[in-house]
Amino acid sequence: MVEHTAHAFDVDLQELARKIAEMGGLAEKQIVDAIDALVKHDIALAKRIIAADDQVDARQREIEERAIIAIARRQPMAVDLREIVGALRISNDLERIGDLAENIAKRVILTDELPSSEVILQLDRMVKLVLVQLRRVLHSYAQHDLAEALDVWHRDAEIDAMNSSIFRELLTYMMENPRNITFCTHLLFCAKNVERMGDHATNIAETVYYIVQGFPLSDERPKADITSKGMLPSSVLSDTAGPKRSFRRNASRDREI
Repeated sequence: MVEHTAHAFDVDLQELARKIAEMGGLAEKQIVDAIDALVKHDIALAKRIIAADDQVDARQREIEERAIIAIARRQPMAVDLREIVGALRISNDLERIGDLAENIAKRVILTDELPSSEVILQLDRMVKLVLVQLRRVLHSYAQHDLAEALDVWHRDAEIDAMNSSIFRELLTYMMENPRNITFCTHLLFCAKNVERMGDHATNIAETVYYIVQGFPLSDERPKADITSKGMLPSSVLSDTAGPKRSFRRNASRDREI
């Protein structure tokens, strides 16, 4: 009987891991499509990204339901319980990544075609780094690879630095010519959405650490993001006015910034 119960629980964990992998694949596709829609100003693709967000949300609900059932039936302890809690946390981060990709898609629909610039190329490089981070951290989760998870965690500062570089360049464009403010503002929001995707990949790395080690990662997270709303011109601030929202690694909804 005990052996049967243990096998059934292993099946539950394997199914959770499989669903996390599926959800991760959907989130990756949303990121790729979002930057593609932005660069090409592809309205049809942007609309598909928005519609596809429901699939990511549905995967999260499936994971939550299966995790709750597993806890109720198996009453796991120690590492087994951490596996389930970890799956819940990771699905939450993947859902938010999908939200951030949806945010970029909404910007594509609201804007005219963006002029070609070095910033677009920088943003594309930033997205590619986020994708590498996400794929590596999902691999670290599947393999329980602590070293890979920690490397992803440390590399988050690279994404922050790229976001800060884009911020400075866009700020220069806006100060040089007020006509640049509209498209630069949209790119600022898109870059921030991508930077937050990197934060969620880092969240997942911390979850992997928790699953493997049994306690949270206590080191201070490396950050290199100097962007601040207070540094923007007043005309930009008026365009983005609204209630302040802070990014918290496990709490923000990451809808529209």
